[in-house]
Amino acid sequence: MNRKEEYAIVLAYLPAGDPTKNIKEPVVYAVGKDYFTLLLLTLKPGVNVNLFEELYVGEGQRQKVRSILRRVGINDLPEVAKANLEKVIKDLIRKNEKKYVEFFNNAGSLNIKVHILELLPNIGKVTVQKIIEERQKKPFESFEDIEKRVKGIGKVEDIIYQRIIQELSGKERIKLFTI
Repeated sequence: MNRKEEYAIVLAYLPAGDPTKNIKEPVVYAVGKDYFTLLLLTLKPGVNVNLFEELYVGEGQRQKVRSILRRVGINDLPEVAKANLEKVIKDLIRKNEKKYVEFFNNAGSLNIKVHILELLPNIGKVTVQKIIEERQKKPFESFEDIEKRVKGIGKVEDIIYQRIIQELSGKERIKLFTI
């Protein structure tokens, strides 16, 4: 399976470049829409972009992006990009709610001792058991449905967000939502 980002969302646009990386041409820090890949991009000459703009970064002809310089880590992001990251990721989670609800409906065991759902922040064996019992009765339909039927789970959007940040921070060996 070829897992690459097709589109990325602008977290920061530095028209004068990034002096911390010794880059003197305009650059964009962006996060991929599908796998939350953090990217450092250069733009084609004369192109400007807006904060939170969606840019095509896939194979083939790109309208605004000249090149993907490299993947970056969360700690490589300038402060302005870090500040915008939470908003963008939470927006993407909300827009793709169905995908994450399906994750809760379909997640299985990682091995004989650990269920994949236990890899999510603040979800232990008891909560996993509640999730499994409820989804066997009827598949979950929304974050709200999960939150109502699984007492004490908290806000599902926040759980997913926290896991994505853990993965982007390099703290997780097993990737559930990133590559």
